[in-house]
Amino acid sequence: MKRSRTAALLLMGSAPLLLTACNSDSEASRQGLYTSVEACVAATNDSATCQQAFAKAQQEATTEAPRFANRAECEANYGADKCAERNDGGGHSFFGPMMTGFFLSQMLRNGTAASGFNSAPAFRDSNGGWQRPAADGGTGGVYRGGTGTAMMPISATPDRAVTVSRGGFGESAGSRGAGG
Repeated sequence: MKRSRTAALLLMGSAPLLLTACNSDSEASRQGLYTSVEACVAATNDSATCQQAFAKAQQEATTEAPRFANRAECEANYGADKCAERNDGGGHSFFGPMMTGFFLSQMLRNGTAASGFNSAPAFRDSNGGWQRPAADGGTGGVYRGGTGTAMMPISATPDRAVTVSRGGFGESAGSRGAGG
């Protein structure tokens, strides 16, 4: 009887180590919200990726931002002096919020940056919250009176240390590892 208990306890104690080892070769993603390229570089130590992410977010900001018929509607959602008039290239003008930051999601493999990253423009609303275009590109959706790409909130604190989310066995083991 004592041997059975000892064996069970020994197996239970080594399970987290085994599950962590399974995760050592999996991919993780590093995500952050930045208000400048300099803040991104300070947090990630990756100048090239931060500059590319910012440039990509700037390009997307004009096409992905919510569109409003007039400045008053835009400023009601994003605050005074936070909206600009834009042109869609077809001779139609609209108002949209100015990009106030950018969101960066970087794939990591074995703790080092992999070749890919995703970035998106970030906009600060009149309530002080942050949002970015929805990842599924839900164009045509209405958001707070505006039209264009659907927006989703960003819960990250700007210019803070990046977070890492892991996939594979380590993700499920980490959520159960302590406090059993």
